[in-house]
Amino acid sequence: MKAIRAYQYGSPDVLRLEEVADPVAGEGEVLIDVAGAGVNPIDWKILSGAMQAFIPLPLPFTPGVEVAGRVLATGRGASRFEVGDRVFGFINITGGYAGKAVARESSLALLPRSLTALQAGAVPATALTAWQALTEHAGVQPGQKVLIHAAAGGVGSMAVQIAKYLGAEVIASASADNHAYLKGLGADQVIDYRRQDFTQWRPAVDVVLDLVGEQTQALSFALLKRHGVLVSPVSQPDITLANDYGVTPVNFATRGDGGQLARIAELFDQGRLQVAVQAFPLSDAPQALEKSRGRHGHGRLVLDMAR
Repeated sequence: MKAIRAYQYGSPDVLRLEEVADPVAGEGEVLIDVAGAGVNPIDWKILSGAMQAFIPLPLPFTPGVEVAGRVLATGRGASRFEVGDRVFGFINITGGYAGKAVARESSLALLPRSLTALQAGAVPATALTAWQALTEHAGVQPGQKVLIHAAAGGVGSMAVQIAKYLGAEVIASASADNHAYLKGLGADQVIDYRRQDFTQWRPAVDVVLDLVGEQTQALSFALLKRHGVLVSPVSQPDITLANDYGVTPVNFATRGDGGQLARIAELFDQGRLQVAVQAFPLSDAPQALEKSRGRHGHGRLVLDMAR
């Protein structure tokens, strides 16, 4: 099979397209004939070497955390899916940029009927991050106010839609050229972070989903109601500030969860969620990663194994 390989850490131009042996499904795993593999910021952060202390990887490795495609084979003890099933999932921290990939069956779900496999390949990581942030960690309830920073990005755009599904009033922070897009996703109000001082936002909100970190995160504490929640998959919020403002700080890492993905698939089929993708051939993985590093705007980037 064809796969993208990294023999050293660095910029995307260190990546190589090679022929490698097919992986084999182990116990509790399935082998997937990949149709689409999403391109995510975590991919180029790992490739850069910036996360070696937290995610040590033997070289060479194949980037890619999410895929969609058909089940080719099942490993011992794997019984949830049959050969030929169309599945998608957050598979691991590596392995997605390839013609075939293995994944724990517990991390997979059947594709939404309303999406192509290429579209679905760009959904699991961002949708699960948004879902876990808002439901598990923030416990969003109907009628609450939720502020989402970097709302036009992959996680942010999913979070806007999921927060609306949960019955929240959504305030989205993004550049002005993304405001129409975000209103189309359901955002009730938008903030142009380049021209508006978001710290002056009133009334106070119940939840801040921080997808930026650093100063944006620190300044967001003042926007929260007492006993509100600041949740971020980007970095650990300041505990001292959280105590000063009387709010709950949460930092978390996204996990694969087939049950949650199945619910997300239902929301796509009900028309409550949508995703727009820009596809690249597998051979153009370096260009796709560069585009991701450049904060390309709204929509998702995905590698198309058929091209």
